[in-house]
Amino acid sequence: MVRENDIMKQWDQAAEYWSNFVREGKDYYRDELNNPASFRLIGNVKGKRVLDLACGEGYNTRILARRGATVVAVDFSKSLIELAMQKETEESLGITYYVSDAVDLKELPTNHFDLVTCFMALHDIEHYEDALSEVARVLKEKGRFIFSLPHPCFEEIVKDSKGWRNVSGRRYDEGTENMNEKDLSRSEVRSYFGSVRYEIFWTMQRISKPFKTVSFHRTLTDYFKALHKNGLLVSRLVEPRPILKAVSKHPALRKVLDIPQSIIIEAVKWKKP
Repeated sequence: MVRENDIMKQWDQAAEYWSNFVREGKDYYRDELNNPASFRLIGNVKGKRVLDLACGEGYNTRILARRGATVVAVDFSKSLIELAMQKETEESLGITYYVSDAVDLKELPTNHFDLVTCFMALHDIEHYEDALSEVARVLKEKGRFIFSLPHPCFEEIVKDSKGWRNVSGRRYDEGTENMNEKDLSRSEVRSYFGSVRYEIFWTMQRISKPFKTVSFHRTLTDYFKALHKNGLLVSRLVEPRPILKAVSKHPALRKVLDIPQSIIIEAVKWKKP
């Protein structure tokens, strides 16, 4: 089993290839599906204090800063933060970056932020309940937490000789998955209920060099219970769909017109945890 430090090493080793994927316009699920819906939900951030949790190389962090927010961003990968800071040197958006674990945001003050974001990353955090406790701590009263995830109801997690892995890419992005239907039929398919630690193999042609990472399947109930426990009340939920122009540009997105790839949730800090 891959330990947490090994998960960090995986992202450190993949940082260059992930950065190329995001910055070169190859991550069209981000640009054409999840980001438009997420930023509509986020709304006006001018003058707001924002924390971007598990920020990666800072792509969405920079969008928040360009829109007028005062942004702090954290990630546990030193290599990803270094790439983010290089961009900050070039653009000077006033973003403060920390190499920090989401479960222990010791650098950050209590009751401070108007908004915390976590774009398609909470499912990568092993101890997500501790991370949500920290989110609640650093948020102001009535502050908002907006995060996106692969839709837990539609993840395809299978077990083969190498362990659990996510093969949802068969549906969402043709050519990303090496497992064929015959192999799949001989594999054990995980039900929706229960938690599973699984591997994602980033092998699509859009990736400059293949790599793998570890994520965690959890139910919506798991997430909602953890939010409620920490005084974070779910106020809005979005299952994004692409516009037809985006589908014409990237035909793989057509599948998301029928089956959601992701879910975006807003929760408000309504009492002190």
